[in-house]
Amino acid sequence: MRVGVGSTNPVKRSATESALREFPGTSVESVAVESGVSEQPVGERETVEGAQNRARNVLDAADYDIGVGLEGGVAEIAAGAAGAETEVGEEVETDGFFLIMWAAATDGDRTGVGAGPRLRLPESIASRVRDGEELGPVMDDVLDMDDVAKKQGAAGALTGGIIDRETALRQAIAGAFGPFVTDLYE
Repeated sequence: MRVGVGSTNPVKRSATESALREFPGTSVESVAVESGVSEQPVGERETVEGAQNRARNVLDAADYDIGVGLEGGVAEIAAGAAGAETEVGEEVETDGFFLIMWAAATDGDRTGVGAGPRLRLPESIASRVRDGEELGPVMDDVLDMDDVAKKQGAAGALTGGIIDRETALRQAIAGAFGPFVTDLYE
């Protein structure tokens, strides 16, 4: 199976290779394509749209069996919308600005989507993103590093290395490949 990933970011390619390592004979290539959304997608809808656009644009760019699109974004989650209760009925605070990530996979006929973890942004970072800055450069500044998005990503920084960007994206890709690896979606 020949898979094209709609990004030249090495972490996105590596996450796709890792997610598909159980499928012998699969090759993964990076393809520079447009997402068709803003540089910093805001909200679930725009982030999913970017992933789906990238997946479709990969198939338009070259002859692949499956196109994969990965998009990271941010989303405001209001208390109650994602609130959870503990066993004793206390509500757990879940509101705030979150890092989100979505993946899409398509063969031109079917499309699968999957999400990665949601990671709450510290207010010092969230306020800068709300004010219009992109998360990647903000993380570079906060961590005093270059190209955090091509390394551990915000996911690695926000979890103290428990997960990194590749691991988070791999989960999203696994979800997106559901329709291609099981008959449950038929």
